Amino acid sequence: QVQLVESGGGSVQAGGSLRLSCAASGYIYCMGWFRQAPGKQREGVASAYTGHGSTYYADSVKGRFTISQDNAKNTLYLQMNSLKPEDTAMYYCAAAGVGCGSASWRPIRWGQGTQVTVSS
Repeated sequence: QVQLVESGGGSVQAGGSLRLSCAASGYIYCMGWFRQAPGKQREGVASAYTGHGSTYYADSVKGRFTISQDNAKNTLYLQMNSLKPEDTAMYYCAAAGVGCGSASWRPIRWGQGTQVTVSS
């Protein structure tokens, strides 16, 4: 069973940047990120379907976040620029499942999460 380990979270001021990393213990055809803020439902942020070449971004992050992969390292990245206080959440790496690269993606593998806090 593939394991996912996130890193790179932290605290930053509004307008700043952070890069999240997710190291997988093996190759996965589909990886991405979800986030969950206190009192809110978990929402999909971005995903990449490696074999298909498709990517998905939530409307709230388009133009600010970029997902990328290093296939040699089985690592997924999320570059987050122009961060806003509303981006504050626990960010989870996710993988596999159906609907990859779309808003309907339902992953079946999850990391432990990394906290991102953006102050105004």
